[in-house]
Amino acid sequence: MAVQNLTTDNIILKENERIDDLERNGLKIIQDTKRFCFGMDAVLLTGFIGKLREGDRVLDMGTGTGIIPILLSAKTEVSHFDALEIQPDSADMASRSVAMNGLTDKIAVITGDIKEASAIFKKASFDAVTCNPPYMIGEHGLKNPDDAKSIARHEIKCTFEDVAREAAAVLKPGGSLFLVHRPFRLSEIMITLSKYSLEPKRMQLVYPYVDKEPNMVLIQAVRGGKSRLTVEKPLIVYKDVNVYTDEIYDIYGY
Repeated sequence: MAVQNLTTDNIILKENERIDDLERNGLKIIQDTKRFCFGMDAVLLTGFIGKLREGDRVLDMGTGTGIIPILLSAKTEVSHFDALEIQPDSADMASRSVAMNGLTDKIAVITGDIKEASAIFKKASFDAVTCNPPYMIGEHGLKNPDDAKSIARHEIKCTFEDVAREAAAVLKPGGSLFLVHRPFRLSEIMITLSKYSLEPKRMQLVYPYVDKEPNMVLIQAVRGGKSRLTVEKPLIVYKDVNVYTDEIYDIYGY
């Protein structure tokens, strides 16, 4: 996705903010260069999800800049997304990006805590939940736990157990949780999902290069699903230095 300093007459940018072109359906997104900007993990998650139905109700937990529902608005037939974000500044950016793209009737950004998702929304009310949660455990080694980047990367505001518990609570029976995480926590992730009756059904490991270790894992878990896991073929990001594989170009929409 191209990083450009674009301008628009209808959107007011704050200090350190820019507008990036998502190069899909004319979509753009506001990002703050001093805060956490979305990465490939969020984009790959939108490619992993596959088909969603028009009438499905979808919740993105910890939406950040709103990248996942914004991209899914172009990739799926879903007519409405809810996007939950605890940091007011990030939620404000996401809301302005939604407005800039003319998606206010399709994406609702709510400022709130993942740990309280089942209180903010009705229980068993969503067909799908998406989440790109913080990967790192706790606040070890952090100089400023209140920093926006730290909150996005470390389990400061919520843990993976919070994500699993609340996703299970808001999903309808048979509904799916789609998430991206790090392979080094895979054992813990699977145990925690099972604890909350979220049965892992699909998994795909993402490798930066074919001869390197995986650095991401994509998972679909179904509330109340039967025990059967499909491991999909590995996803390789680069075939050469700074050259994506055909699969990555397809996911990005190039």
